[in-house]
Amino acid sequence: MAHLLGAEALHLEYPTRVVFDSVTLGIDEGDRIGIVGRNGDGKSSLLGMLAGAVQPQSGRVTRRGGVRFGVLTQADELDDDATVAHSVVGDRPEHEWAGDASVRDIIRGLVQDVPWDARIRELSGGQRRRVALAALLIGDWDLIALDEPTNHLDVEGIAWLANHLNRRWAKNAGGLVVITHDRWFLDEVCTKTWEVHDGIVEPFEGGYAAYVLQRVERDRIAAATEQKRQNMMRKELAWLRRGAPARTSKPKFRIDAANELIADVPPVRNPIELKQMAVARLGKDVIDVLDAGVSFAGREILRDVTWRIGPGERTGILGANGAGKSTLLGLITGAVAPTSGRIKRGKTVKLGLLDQQFSQLADIGSDRVREVLAREKTTFNVDGKDLTPAQLLERLGFSREHLSARVDDLSGGQKRRLQLLMLLLSEPNVIALDEPTNDVDSEMLAAMEDLLDSWPGTLLVVSHDRYLLERITDQQYAILDGRLRHVPGGVDEYLRLRAEQDQAASAGSRAVAPAAAGLSGAEKRAAEKELASIERRLEKISAETARIHERMAAHDQGDFDGLQRLNADLRALQEENDALEERWLELGEQLG
Repeated sequence: MAHLLGAEALHLEYPTRVVFDSVTLGIDEGDRIGIVGRNGDGKSSLLGMLAGAVQPQSGRVTRRGGVRFGVLTQADELDDDATVAHSVVGDRPEHEWAGDASVRDIIRGLVQDVPWDARIRELSGGQRRRVALAALLIGDWDLIALDEPTNHLDVEGIAWLANHLNRRWAKNAGGLVVITHDRWFLDEVCTKTWEVHDGIVEPFEGGYAAYVLQRVERDRIAAATEQKRQNMMRKELAWLRRGAPARTSKPKFRIDAANELIADVPPVRNPIELKQMAVARLGKDVIDVLDAGVSFAGREILRDVTWRIGPGERTGILGANGAGKSTLLGLITGAVAPTSGRIKRGKTVKLGLLDQQFSQLADIGSDRVREVLAREKTTFNVDGKDLTPAQLLERLGFSREHLSARVDDLSGGQKRRLQLLMLLLSEPNVIALDEPTNDVDSEMLAAMEDLLDSWPGTLLVVSHDRYLLERITDQQYAILDGRLRHVPGGVDEYLRLRAEQDQAASAGSRAVAPAAAGLSGAEKRAAEKELASIERRLEKISAETARIHERMAAHDQGDFDGLQRLNADLRALQEENDALEERWLELGEQLG
């Protein structure tokens, strides 16, 4: 395979630490490389050096002549004054890019819902990110580097991106380097894995699953080697004390096959035992959602939802952005009232919510982590062992030196660890996780999953992280056209159903397009009236959102129930805002 890029003896350091020391590596045609490692270990710095954006103190990066290298960083480099159309396709004539099937596919897969003539400054952070990704992928590149490309993508968007990258080049052509915490994506796309740790880059063959097997084997060999070394030293010490000669044989190790490595490892959790424990804590009645519906501004978000949530149930909730997942969580937590139907909660239910806004930490920003933990209960039982809060935090990958840090000074990933710890220490028997993978690296995700494996309660998870959903839940439901539907086939079945929906909608829009082109005078006046009404409501939503943020900042941060209600109000407003904006665009197209 032809060589695309090489790095030789790279050394990078900052005033406080050495990031890389004498790293040498290469990228060949056909390579699909995933970069993993803890937050802060240098993944983005490595990508920056390969792309030429970060200059090492020594060493060099070379490219084969004529190699076209496209890079998506985490920085937002879009022009605020440019339109979405110009940002994605540049100055190319419409007939040229519209006649290119690959360009149409990228636009449809990433920015179909983004107004084509909108200015970049008018977009949300997630929309800007998708525009930047679409603009990159439309280019013709020999080598592409992507830093966290799945951020702001839903399950469908992530599946589309994986499929696009797998089809983009022939098998032994092109090169891809990607940093992501999405482990399903790594397995789906990558054929090699680079682990960044302790100032080095360690290569492994295969995607995430293969990397885990190889790392376990590496660690097993290292542990066995260390145990042998210690035994040898003890024998040496005994020989020295006896004063008599002794001989020891050189250790000999056998590398077991991957299936032997995990042959004696029990299942990740015992569902029967956890169910029994959950029933003991909760009783048989948990939460019943009975024929419930929710409407905002006359538009149905959820309808005819019936869901009897049982003790020990572990359920993942799937749905596109704006489908109503957060509204459903609001119904379950009591923060959103149904406009039809009813919600019935068991008397023993104690619900805990891990939200996206770090609301549990809002009023303790100036406190040190050690002080926060001192106010919590003294022990927490995991797998039959009593752990202190500090030990539990260490199990979540939190180093002891950070116990003296102030909460506001923690990174996003560290705050997520502390937030999860405080949630567990409050001892809920029903936990709802709303996008728990934000700001979290793969090691933290594994630690989180490990803790939740032994947690005896009902677990509800909203996430676009397919690996996490399939790992910690036993079943999945999906919100489709406002209704909750069980999907026994999991994410694959959900994606198939969504594709069928899109095909039906596309056929329907083609069928009604000629009739919609000419509105009658009365229809036009009605549309204009509705448009004006939507614009007034959007202004009110913006003002209400600002007021809720002020109330959350002033609220007693120890009142978790009150904070959850405020946070659910925010989510409900966002759902309504998304629905109204979608309708506003539809009316604009009809009137245009």
